[in-house]
Formats: sequence, structure tokens, C-alpha cells
Amino acid sequence: MNPGIDFAPVYPHHDLLMEIGRVELAIDHLAERSERERASLQPRLESRMSRLLDALGRLPA
Repeated sequence: MNPGIDFAPVYPHHDLLMEIGRVELAIDHLAERSERERASLQPRLESRMSRLLDALGRLPA
């Protein structure tokens, strides 16, 4: 491995993509929850997704 390669700038992008995937899966599985759970979880998941996408958009290209 080349010690001159810096992977640090890639980590935040990768981490955000992974978390977005987790939130997408959680949203996809809301139908399996009770109505009460859906009503509680959906706004929180949508808010989390919005914040993640905003953070992803602010990362340098």
C-alpha cells in the first residue's frame, strides 16, 4: 500500500452514504410497523434523511 495516499477525505462521504442507506431501509420497512409506530417514526426518519442529504450536499466535490 502506498503510504502517500490519504483516504481521510473519502470517509465522510462514505459514512453519509452508508447512513442514508440505513435510513432508506428503515423507511422501506415502515409498512411492517403498526400505525402508531409509523406515525412516530416516519417524521423522524424523514427529518434524518433531510439532514443527511444536506450534509452530503455540503461536502467538497
